[in-house]
Amino acid sequence: MTTPQATTNDKREIFGWAMYDWANSAFSTTVGTVFLGPYIASLAATAAQPYPDGLARFFGIPVAPDSFLPYCISFSVGLQVLFLPILGAIADYSHLRKQMMQIFASIGALATIAMFFVTGELWGLGGVLFILANLAFGAAIVFYNAYLPDIASEDQRDRVSSYGWAMGYLGGGILLALNLAFFIFSEDIGVPGDLAVRINLASAGIWWLGFSFLTWSRLRSRRATRPLPTGETYASVGFKQLGKTFREMKNFPETLKYLLAYFLYNDGIQTVIAVSSTFAAAPLARGGIGLPQDTLIAVILMIQFVAFFGALFWGKLAGWIGAKQSIIVSLFIWAGVVIYAYGGLKGDSRVVQFFILGIFIALVMGGSQAISRSLFAQMIPKGREAEFYSFYEVSERGTSWTGPLIFGLANQIFGSLRYGILSLIFYFIAGLIVLPFVNVKKAMEDVKKHS
Repeated sequence: MTTPQATTNDKREIFGWAMYDWANSAFSTTVGTVFLGPYIASLAATAAQPYPDGLARFFGIPVAPDSFLPYCISFSVGLQVLFLPILGAIADYSHLRKQMMQIFASIGALATIAMFFVTGELWGLGGVLFILANLAFGAAIVFYNAYLPDIASEDQRDRVSSYGWAMGYLGGGILLALNLAFFIFSEDIGVPGDLAVRINLASAGIWWLGFSFLTWSRLRSRRATRPLPTGETYASVGFKQLGKTFREMKNFPETLKYLLAYFLYNDGIQTVIAVSSTFAAAPLARGGIGLPQDTLIAVILMIQFVAFFGALFWGKLAGWIGAKQSIIVSLFIWAGVVIYAYGGLKGDSRVVQFFILGIFIALVMGGSQAISRSLFAQMIPKGREAEFYSFYEVSERGTSWTGPLIFGLANQIFGSLRYGILSLIFYFIAGLIVLPFVNVKKAMEDVKKHS
């Protein structure tokens, strides 16, 4: 039973829920998209100088400096594949969503704050901390997403989901603007550039943890805890529930088909977001664009604020043409972005070209993901939201899996980041092949039949 106060479409609770997007997006923007990749790549490049092959050594393993963070992203998601479905099942059985969300958000934020200590020979520590923070980020998002069907009625989920994404881009953009100003003027106030980057990385963890308290104060727990069967633990129940879910997936063929489509195209989206700063900052000789750090941050800052309006617009577009159709439109734009990033962005006008490309990315970035989340909410059985969203989260924000691995390998094999970018076209084409065959109406009927 839900508590009497736990109702749907409560504006105060929806605002508190959306503020978690505001809080944790600082990690996605300041850490994942802008500062950590180029910073670790530069430290790794310095560490690689004594070796004739130009590769750094991470516990004796040769690795291209520009490929290190993409490898870390891929590894962290491999861990999520193992752990998140179990956590989702445990959360649905115990209904400890809020508490588990608090625990993992705190772990992720503290690991992010600890990035302040990544310097010189400790460049590998940045990858380790990122793996921990990204794993915790994904775990917390499972429970965050699972709240969507509880706080918003079916006819309001596209709007509420888009609102959450928009708040995320606004919050992440504001902190990034502050970090941009600090980075640009840090030398003038006597703060070395490397120290400024480390302070900015730590600020993302402080922002994440601090604003999360607003979410905790407004988000209500749902349903009473079910007692554990005799002799069972939450972990054992989680494993059993996960096994039951796999056996029952045959009852939800359209949901499974949608998950496959989402895994494919969103892996491409997340990889583009994750490697964009590395690609933009790398010199032309390595297949990059060669943008200075302040220009790169300005472009990504612009993307954050344009994405705020893009997320809201895509919520309206879904109302006009349908959620699935609006996602398909976004995938055509994403495919165009990848093709142009490979073949263009050269010459003296490459800064202007990158700004224009950034506008297109911003328009579809939040919208495609927000509508994907709300569409999935229509396709899962009631009472098992966290469990099903744990599968969804395997390719959610910051948790792309195979994309970074393919990007990193293509870059390391061919010696050019542009080949890595081009390899991502596969994900958008595959998504465009699978998604049109998803029968949303049948998926909703299957959920009602087997809930």
